Amino acid sequence: MKIVSWNVNGIRAIVKKEFFETVNVLGPDILCIQETKAQNIEVEKALLPLKDYHLYSNSAEKKGYSGTAILSKPDPIAVSLDMSISEHDSEGRIICSEYADFYLINVYVPNSGQQLDRLPYRRKWDADFLNYLKEKEKLKPLIICGDFNVAHRAIDLKNDKSNYNKTAGYTQIEIDGMDNFINSGFVDSFRYFNSDEVAFTYWSYRFKARERNTGWRIDYFLISNSLMPKVKSSKILTEFFGSDHCPILLEIKL
Repeated sequence: MKIVSWNVNGIRAIVKKEFFETVNVLGPDILCIQETKAQNIEVEKALLPLKDYHLYSNSAEKKGYSGTAILSKPDPIAVSLDMSISEHDSEGRIICSEYADFYLINVYVPNSGQQLDRLPYRRKWDADFLNYLKEKEKLKPLIICGDFNVAHRAIDLKNDKSNYNKTAGYTQIEIDGMDNFINSGFVDSFRYFNSDEVAFTYWSYRFKARERNTGWRIDYFLISNSLMPKVKSSKILTEFFGSDHCPILLEIKL
């Protein structure tokens, strides 16, 4: 099974580029999308050409903001949205689809803000999300994918010293949040297979960041430890464009 995760930075914008060609080349069994920036009906309209997939969308109450979607060739047993915590459930950040052997959770973690004004909220969000994951994991192993909006280690961003505790995505609070996911038994699958590789998944549109590879690795596949023997590869697909993020790929034998 091939699972692709991609922050598309606006579904209506990316489908005007080479999005469908990319999906065709990658041929995922399941495609998880973050930052659709559209209401559910607009997501459905934009993705109409992908007729081989079942589509599930979770849009934010605020128009043009956040949002997630899952396109799945296999028909899920069930699909649920959000964490069932009112303060977190208005931004369309979580979709969980259940399959025979696992839950797949597609997530778009909140950004802490340019002035770090949302950092206290982010700390609470991470803690509540971890509790949500551990409750799910009591039932089945998890594959969690998406934009976690944090570079976990110095190797995961180009300029670690100048960004540490100054820039959203690389504060100690956010790093601690990712530490908590890992220490709770979820495996960073890319690092499992590529312990020393410098590779990024996000580049600012400013300052020719992608051309210079001044990037951040903030998109992840986190896997329940019990599922790791079945994971065959975890890759960052930097050759595909259309967003300020590139897609990431997990291959798992079930």
